[in-house]
Amino acid sequence: MSLKIGELESGGEAAWEAFVAAHPEATFFHRAGWRTVLERAYRHPTHFLQAERDGVVTGILPLAQVKSLLFGNSLASTPFCVYGGVVAEDKATAEVLLDAARELARRLGVDALELRNRRPLEGDWQEKDLYATFRKPISADAEENLKAIPRKQRAMVRKGIKAGLVAEEDPGWERLYRVYSESVRNLGTPVFPRRYFRILREVFGDDCRVLMVRHGEEDIAGVMSFYFRDEVLPYYGGSRPAARRLKGNDFMYWELMRRSGEEGIRIFDYGRSKKGTGAWSFKKNWGFDPEPLHYQYHLVRAASVPEVNPANPKYRLFIEGWKKLPLPVANFLGPFLARNLG
Repeated sequence: MSLKIGELESGGEAAWEAFVAAHPEATFFHRAGWRTVLERAYRHPTHFLQAERDGVVTGILPLAQVKSLLFGNSLASTPFCVYGGVVAEDKATAEVLLDAARELARRLGVDALELRNRRPLEGDWQEKDLYATFRKPISADAEENLKAIPRKQRAMVRKGIKAGLVAEEDPGWERLYRVYSESVRNLGTPVFPRRYFRILREVFGDDCRVLMVRHGEEDIAGVMSFYFRDEVLPYYGGSRPAARRLKGNDFMYWELMRRSGEEGIRIFDYGRSKKGTGAWSFKKNWGFDPEPLHYQYHLVRAASVPEVNPANPKYRLFIEGWKKLPLPVANFLGPFLARNLG
């Protein structure tokens, strides 16, 4: 039977989602809802490629274009996501989808096509050795999960518990955004727009949840997590200065792990971090081993692999200056920049 390559059309989301749910290599970031999120929150053009045989989906490759004067012009799978790339039933289907993506990148005139793979692709792809992800099985038994955390980090969790911190699920996103926006400003990073968090909640529903941590009546930390099959992925987390003293981040991630294990979740995905950063060390201190991510590139107009990330030395002065901005100014300006970071 002949293979048909096209783009996801309105009304075809159920078949796409069924393929993602069934394929072992698919991730939360392959879900069809990301097309809606990227279009509504950022107005980025999307090209969610899919392969069909006899009307049955046999492969997918979600793509979106992010174009700006400051950060260049890229076609990626997938912007604002840590994983992406092609998922297919067989190698032949995967190769046809990749050929279609390269041709699309050429027609769009982008600098580069970027695929955020957990498993490396064969061929003449250039690769960026910058990120790793941290994933680990968890148990239904809370005490077993606690004992699996190395002793020093486990002591931080216990300090948070003794401090009287309270964790609670929040049905909205506004409380998280207040904490998160302050946190990223302090790190020197532009904040994503408010509507992005609202749309994530609307599109993914119960698969996108917010856990907040209070000390008394004050929110000191919060995290938005994604749920996919038997996995939980804490994704957008932030904290206020008081959380450092009270061990709020340790308590928050422990509470998320405890609740997830008791709910039947079996994989805790701490997400990606850049090598040599504090986040990398924090996750290793929890007993998680780094698993290299393979961000691979097909260059179209660019002469070298794009380096749009905080590790690039040319952004150092910008980062240090951003940390000093008043929070209302950073929250006003940040979304105009962050929409193009991807």
